[in-house]
This record gives sequence, C-alpha cells and structure tokens, in this order.
Amino acid sequence: MKRVLICVSVLITLSLAGCSKEIFNSSDPTRSHSQQTAGSSNENKKNIALVMKTLTNPFFIEMEKGARQAENELGINLIVKTGAKETSIEQQIAVVGELINSKVDAIVISPGSSTDLIPVLKKAYDANISIVNIDNKLDPTFLKSTGIDIPFISVDNEEGAYKSAKYISDQITKPTKVAIVEGIRNANNAEQRKKGAIKAFGENPNIQIVAMETANWKIDEAYDITSSMFTQYPDIGAVFCANDMMALGTIQYLDEFNLNDVLVAGFDDLAEARAAITKGTMQVTINQQADIQGYSGVKFAFEMLNGKKQPQESIIDVKLVTKSTIN
Repeated sequence: MKRVLICVSVLITLSLAGCSKEIFNSSDPTRSHSQQTAGSSNENKKNIALVMKTLTNPFFIEMEKGARQAENELGINLIVKTGAKETSIEQQIAVVGELINSKVDAIVISPGSSTDLIPVLKKAYDANISIVNIDNKLDPTFLKSTGIDIPFISVDNEEGAYKSAKYISDQITKPTKVAIVEGIRNANNAEQRKKGAIKAFGENPNIQIVAMETANWKIDEAYDITSSMFTQYPDIGAVFCANDMMALGTIQYLDEFNLNDVLVAGFDDLAEARAAITKGTMQVTINQQADIQGYSGVKFAFEMLNGKKQPQESIIDVKLVTKSTIN
C-alpha cells in the first residue's frame, strides 16, 4: 500500500511540474528545478530568494509560478530553494544560512516551522537582508523577542478551514461522528486550520468530533491515520483534512474499503482534489491562491529593497471549491 501511495505522490509532483523545462535535482533536495544562484546573476539585478517547504506538494509549484511572474515583471533574479519534504526543517535552516553567505538581497520564505526558522532569519535580518514571510506565519511573540519586523502575506487559514468544514457540516442532519486530520502541529497554518474546522463542526449539534490526529501534510501518513481512526471509530461520517495531499490519502483508504458515504473536506485546491470532487469522493476544498502569495511575496521584497515600508500583515482571499463551482 505504501508503495502505491508513494507512486501517487510522485505522479502528482511530476504531472504538475511539467511546466518547467528543467528537472528537479534529486541529489540536492535544497535546490529547485531552477539552478540559478546569486553568484551567476547580473550584478545590476536584485537577487531575491524564494524558500519553500518542498516541491512534492503541487501547492508550492503554483507558488513558484507566481514568483516567476514577479521575476519577469520586476527584472530581478529569482533563486528558488526548497527542502526535500515539508518536515525538512533543518534543511530550510541550512538553506537560509547558505543564502546569507551568498549575500542575497532578500528572502521570501514559507517556513516549515513557525518557530525554528526565526533564529537563522534573525541572522539574515542582521545581515541587512530584507525578509518577507508568506503562507505559514512565523510566531509573532518569538519574532518580537528577537527585535525583528517581518511582513506577512497569506490567507486567513482559520476562515478557510471553517468554510471547508462547514460545507460538509451543513450536510449532516443526524448524529454523526467526525474526524480531523491535522497538519504539522507546530505550524501556525495547521493550528489555525484545526481551529477553523473545530469551530464549524461545533456549530452543528449533530456532530461529535471523535478523533484529531496529525499526518504532517503527507498522503501516506494520512492513509495510515485514517486507517487508525476508522479502526477505532468505524462509523465516522465525515473527515476534515487540513490539506489536499492528506485528503487524497484519506480518500485512498475510503475507496479501498468501500466507505463511499463518508464526507471529505480538504484545503489547497489541487488538480487531484478537483478530480475527486467531480467524481464525488471528496466534497470541497479551498483555493488559497498560492500563485498570488508567491507573486506578492517577491513584489513586497522588491519594493522593500527600494525603500517602501510594507504592512505588517496582508490577507489574500480564499475561494470555496465545490462540484458546482468546478462545473
């Protein structure tokens, strides 16, 4: 089973990465399919790095697309770096250290952890490197304690999760057990999505939340967690997954055991999630406009390098994606 799920993950990545003419260098997981470095850039152009969690989640491929659009419009050199997977926090820390040594002008980062990246980002800040935080919010209290000020661009994750979970909650009219598959527990966006789902389910007196477990944003872990949840509570009627990758793992389990009546909600609007919604194995997801986050992050960094002070927080609208909006 794990082999099948790994193949699914690889196929998702390759199918959505087809827009790039270069291939991801698997021998160096901290490099994206862009092989450009600060040292090879035109000295008259600003070097802005986009540091993402991974390229194994198509969400970040969309984020890079937006950043590339900004690169073309602004005439900068974009350096794209990632970890091997979304839990590769130490790799992200090492990447930022390398970018400091390379003396890039700015870093736009989607941090895997809301706390662990702050010390190395403090070093970048002290080296006069402009920093923009996108997607997953750095811990405000920790940031304040270091004395650094970093603008944040993302969606309202709690609101998005609330809308997603409420869409399936509104379809529940009799006593029903539900479960929540969480993202990485020390990540702000994961915590906010869990909070939004709990709020939506809590508004329906017919719903009882019986299980909340983390699958760390991954397909295979979500499959295993779903299996564990349904072993303990075989009559679960709905599952909220904090991202679409985990929703796909949950759907894989439900399909195998013919649990066709279970409602599934996701978050990210991946192409595979849309296909599942069209098929009816998933009911809803959230488009958080990853391309706009990438574009805005690079644009913010460029403007900061030109002396513009940016707002502390900028929120991008989320969009509810259901069968009726797809068709």
